Amino acid sequence: MDKELLRVVIIAAGLLVIVAMLAWHFLKNRKLTDSGNLFGNLPLGENIDDSLVIHNEHDDFEITPKTSKRYTVPEERQSAEKPLDDFDEFSDVFHAEDDTEEELPPSPRFSVPEIIQFSLIAKSEQGFNGLDLLNAFLIAHMEYGNLKIFERLDANRLVDFGVACMVDAGTFPETGMENFYCPGLVFFMQPSMVDDPAAIFDDFVDTINLLAIELDGEVLDHQRQPLTEETVQLFRQSL
Repeated sequence: MDKELLRVVIIAAGLLVIVAMLAWHFLKNRKLTDSGNLFGNLPLGENIDDSLVIHNEHDDFEITPKTSKRYTVPEERQSAEKPLDDFDEFSDVFHAEDDTEEELPPSPRFSVPEIIQFSLIAKSEQGFNGLDLLNAFLIAHMEYGNLKIFERLDANRLVDFGVACMVDAGTFPETGMENFYCPGLVFFMQPSMVDDPAAIFDDFVDTINLLAIELDGEVLDHQRQPLTEETVQLFRQSL
């Protein structure tokens, strides 16, 4: 076989293969088209087998697309007063009322001064008379000391607290007390210098109250305000 004849045979074989492939693709596409139009030309609701129709009106569940998400609405939310988009059910999460009491900053701790000073002011315009003072100091077991003031001494003769006159140098005269008048008294104690500050403070307050009764005077605190039980407790607790 010469070369020209062999070339013709190869070309003819190639054409046959191409024609066969085209024919196969044509038949395949037509088959698919016919199957896709199986129900395409049927009018909706006509000539359809009833067994192929899905009836869901009596089903206990609904058929929904898989791509959609469903949210169950509680029965109480199905009323007109509570539409779903109000989000009342979830408002408590975002707007929960804080029932806890607001924390207040702690009040500064009261600090007892280095020297506690309370006062006793005479209600009489003339003030306290010297003889009345001597009698009241005797009842309160207070002694006249080297500093010319009256002092409360402990068992070891150490000073627990003292009382001075409110005028001049704060001293009382050694003689002539019958002619001496004092508008007020200043009681003072130094907590750091005594063994039991709380106990001595109680004696301090009791002595002032006793003299207030004996001399008819008004007791004032460290701020020159009427002494109250609250102030007394504040000092006692701090001691």
